[in-house]
Amino acid sequence: MTSLVDNAPITLGSLGAVGRLSFGLWRYTNTDVAAAQGVLEAALDAGMNLVDNADVYGFDWGGTGFGQVEEILGSVLAAAPALRDRMVLASKGGIMPPLPYDSSPDYLRSACEASLTRMGVDVIDLYQIHRPDMYTHPADVAATLTELRAAGKIREVGVSNHTTSQVAALQAHLDFPIRANQPEFSASHLDPMRDGTLDQCMQLGIAPMAWSPLAGGSLATGDGVSAELLAELDRLAERESVNRSHIAMAFVLAHPSQPIAIVGSQNVDRIADTVRAIDVQLDRADVYAIVQASEGVPLP
Repeated sequence: MTSLVDNAPITLGSLGAVGRLSFGLWRYTNTDVAAAQGVLEAALDAGMNLVDNADVYGFDWGGTGFGQVEEILGSVLAAAPALRDRMVLASKGGIMPPLPYDSSPDYLRSACEASLTRMGVDVIDLYQIHRPDMYTHPADVAATLTELRAAGKIREVGVSNHTTSQVAALQAHLDFPIRANQPEFSASHLDPMRDGTLDQCMQLGIAPMAWSPLAGGSLATGDGVSAELLAELDRLAERESVNRSHIAMAFVLAHPSQPIAIVGSQNVDRIADTVRAIDVQLDRADVYAIVQASEGVPLP
């Protein structure tokens, strides 16, 4: 069987090679610096060298407020500065609760600078517009990103939760490529395969960073997931001698756009175990069986 799951690292422009699993910090709200350092080191040891943060992380998921997770990471890096050299550091800006979105030049510039301060770093490797501000012209967003890049505050740019037309509009005003786009993508959320997001990534050489690849954990627990999809995941899990979460993660990795799956677990053992997904063998029959089980109808 020729597996569609490609576990080779991919290159993010000037940032070099990153693993196909990245470490997402949405739930990184533990203020015990030693414990937080241990979790980060576990992710880096597992090959998750792309670490994905955002200024709004900490506003929910048990956090205490806007900017908290960046501050926690800053505390960890202050205690163990060598960890910075092991990671490709990503963060996001453009959400300002309760507004909700602001990518105006003054705000986006200040948001990036505040992120740098909270994390205690000189540069953000991959800076992403978290959600599109529909009331800022993409030319203005592009001009701000260009300015931040020229000033050495960011290295590469990406977007998150952008439609294909929003990506195209922003790219039209940039003299350098958008490197990443973060859509929600999982075995139970196939929209990026249908709405052109992953097609555009392949067209433009953009790396998809799939958030919630386990559908918020429901593909592992089975909560709210159709019996048909769970049965298919379990069938493949038994064949591959793994669990259904490994199959669900491998399904994301199998797409030819070479998605990077964002791992959100804060459990050291679970982080290490997740890596088994990159060695799962899935062929074309397997992935189409998952698609049909997810959508509940046979493909034409």
